[in-house]
Amino acid sequence: FNDSEQRGAELARQIVPWAAAGGGKVNLIGHSQGSPTSRVAASLRPDLVASVTSVGSPHKGSPVADLIHGSPADGLAASLGNALGSLIDLLSGGGYNQDLQSSLYSLTTEGSAEFNNFAPAGVPASACGEGAYSSNGVRFYSWGGTGVLTNVLDPSDVLLGTTSLAFTFSPNDGLVGRCSSHFGKVIRDNYFMNHLDEVNQALGLHSLFETDPKTVFRQQANRLRNAGL
Repeated sequence: FNDSEQRGAELARQIVPWAAAGGGKVNLIGHSQGSPTSRVAASLRPDLVASVTSVGSPHKGSPVADLIHGSPADGLAASLGNALGSLIDLLSGGGYNQDLQSSLYSLTTEGSAEFNNFAPAGVPASACGEGAYSSNGVRFYSWGGTGVLTNVLDPSDVLLGTTSLAFTFSPNDGLVGRCSSHFGKVIRDNYFMNHLDEVNQALGLHSLFETDPKTVFRQQANRLRNAGL
């Protein structure tokens, strides 16, 4: 957990051996804060990144982050989040400091606006349009969901159903608004998936009436291959 700039700088360092091992550039697919993280890495090392694909990422901020940041819940969320992040970091041997408050601020409307000034490539100029399809030789794609309660067997739907109230009547995936997910070429912005369904969580309990999330990722892999990336 940290701001997107620090995460992106670390990702850029990790890309170097990956690209060397593969003999070329890498394609980055980032979910949620993973996309702005990938945008930073691409801006730092466009020579090593062929594309950035955004999945359910709040490029113009999330009302949920806006509500939590600076509220009484902010401190509690930071304490719990930093503890969880430290445990994951310990188990994975990362050795990174955890800063959930900086991570959360990165996802607010204000923090996202500041970040977009830092790394503007691919971000739509209009409220709900598409962004540039490429910059410095790096291609940009995105997709997102507008489902919330998608599977009665998935307990995480209850949490996302609660957080979706922050959007009033605007389409969202429980944490990210439909238009905020737009980045570069928009493949689709209304899959009946919530924020966790987009990456096949939890336990693969997504809607039975929507494309399997794994299929969407395979389709993107084929799209990148066919584009010569």
